[in-house]
Amino acid sequence: MIMSQMLQEWLTGFLLFLPKLIAALFLSVGSLVVASLLGRLVRRGLARHRVDPELTLLLSQITRWGLIILGVVVALQQIDFRVTAFLASLGILGFTIGFALQDVSKNFVAGILLLLEQPFDIGDVIQVGDFLGTVVTVRLRATELHSLDGQSILIPNGEVFTSTIVNYNRTHRRRVSLAVGVAYDSDLELVHRTATEAISAIPGVLPDPAPKIILDNLGPSSIDLTAYYWIDLDKLDAPTAKGAGIKAIKTAFEQAGIEIPYPTQTIYVRQGDSRENNHDSARAKSRHIAETSRRQKESRHTND
Repeated sequence: MIMSQMLQEWLTGFLLFLPKLIAALFLSVGSLVVASLLGRLVRRGLARHRVDPELTLLLSQITRWGLIILGVVVALQQIDFRVTAFLASLGILGFTIGFALQDVSKNFVAGILLLLEQPFDIGDVIQVGDFLGTVVTVRLRATELHSLDGQSILIPNGEVFTSTIVNYNRTHRRRVSLAVGVAYDSDLELVHRTATEAISAIPGVLPDPAPKIILDNLGPSSIDLTAYYWIDLDKLDAPTAKGAGIKAIKTAFEQAGIEIPYPTQTIYVRQGDSRENNHDSARAKSRHIAETSRRQKESRHTND
């Protein structure tokens, strides 16, 4: 009798719980389907607008998992699950884990912000602190650069986000400077004209702003000048542009008869000091001869 009553109560409770369970399952499955469809729509929409692939993937995943979590929470409420208490316990656990992994979480958040703000693109040449290189990828934890000498550099996103970022590709042009010296007897007007024409003829050097030749200094053995010119980074990189400038200026100066001098020193010898030194040397030699003669005489006298 007691068992029959317990079974009846359980069956009655199950029949009352069954609609809630079906609703919860329906909500869970529905949230999975809707999340998957909406994630794909977000990915396609962002790709159509040429948004960065990393950012596209991140936003589509956030959309998908956000809808799944929302659907699970609503489904749990349908079966009278204490969602509030569960979320509170998850919050305490999340705070503890977040405090222990604060550096990881900082880099993660910084990675999301970098993907959203996009201060640089894949393939840009950037400088972050002392690191200079080409951006290879932006992960959620670190940004990877390839340095000019081929090294792979991983910089934590937290450091990238809080540092000053110099992007050499954002304006697609860069200024290059090149120092050179000419002899003091050079025609400076000819030097200026020859250097300007040589730099302007380099492929990839921009005509606007035009190259400038600035006289910088009167050096020990040369008049020093600096050539400043802007290059199109889509056609020429800075190291190649500097090498091309050196070659162009050297060739042009040789053809124009303009001397690029070596460091030289002029030594002046005072003639009075030279004669005095010669006299001292002669007196020392005479004293040596006289001393030798005296010793020979003393030796003969002793033998006699």
